[in-house]
Amino acid sequence: MSLSIGIVGLPNVGKSTLFNALTDSSILAANYPFATIEPNTGIVPVPDERLAKLSVMYNSQKAIPATVTFVDIAGLVEGASQGEGLGNQFLSHIRSCNAICQVVRAFDNPDVLRSDSSKDPAHDIDIILTELVLADIQTVDKRLPKLEKESRANPKLKVVADLLNKIKSQLENGKPLWKNPELLDEYKEHLSDLQLMSAKPVLYLFNLDDEQLSDTEKQKELTELVAPAKVVFVSAKLEDELRGLDERDRLEMLESYGQSEPGLHKVIHSAYDLLGLQSYLTAGEKEVRAWTIKQGSTAPQAAGVIHGDFERGFIAAQIVNYEDLVEAGSESSAKAAGKVRTEGKTYIMKEGDVVEFKFNV
Repeated sequence: MSLSIGIVGLPNVGKSTLFNALTDSSILAANYPFATIEPNTGIVPVPDERLAKLSVMYNSQKAIPATVTFVDIAGLVEGASQGEGLGNQFLSHIRSCNAICQVVRAFDNPDVLRSDSSKDPAHDIDIILTELVLADIQTVDKRLPKLEKESRANPKLKVVADLLNKIKSQLENGKPLWKNPELLDEYKEHLSDLQLMSAKPVLYLFNLDDEQLSDTEKQKELTELVAPAKVVFVSAKLEDELRGLDERDRLEMLESYGQSEPGLHKVIHSAYDLLGLQSYLTAGEKEVRAWTIKQGSTAPQAAGVIHGDFERGFIAAQIVNYEDLVEAGSESSAKAAGKVRTEGKTYIMKEGDVVEFKFNV
């Protein structure tokens, strides 16, 4: 399954610098608003050390990681929902993403201009949230009259019309849909075609000064601003400096700032958690590969990620846990140790399953 994350934020908060570092690309990262107009897209491999080990074990020709698509969406400004700053165009790009990563400026640098909309983290977070909510209200207002009219002729639709009115009330109170889990679940069941932006999962990425990466008090303060949302702390400046370094130098630089992994890894892992995703693995001489699925997926559903025919013709799945496989040293040794098992249609996939699907089409 494809995973796309829209990177949003006010102008000059470090979005494009961060995007360059995440995707190792070289888009314009200028010190003025709207340096990004058309959204830039980068496909990034999901870090997975298991692929290298399996490649050696199976003498595979290639290793193919799962991927995440990052979309660098131009800076939103106050009034975007009314078209300010090409706002309607920018908002439309967010609708196509699975999740939103809002970059929030938490560093102080007089050499980097603030946009007119930006003041401090709390204010900036509220600006983006407000614009997404206002845009959603417009979407709801377009659908509601028609739905209410249809519900008078078809009583079964009254439940949906009532639901949309509840959603409108939530939004008019300035609260995004993701802050009401019960209402969000009902929306997903009955009205997901509206593509409301405040229903999308949000990851808050605070762009810090280098020295703030070890400032736990500051990070606690920022976390409380958006609780219970997921939070990642990154220095876009540091991430940019890491580009081009070899692995050893990169790790040394990260360690000097008290970091164990690059910001890219933090963002991807947090996005997986946010969206309820996990990976399973396939392995053979031709290739080893990681596949992304929803947590709770059955074996046939996981097979369908490879090809629809695999799901339709599913017979069984031969499965071994990755750790058991590595400990055994080979697939044949894992089989001899009784670690390889056959699972049927009701099996719920687990993180790190190494799978061979049996199917008939």
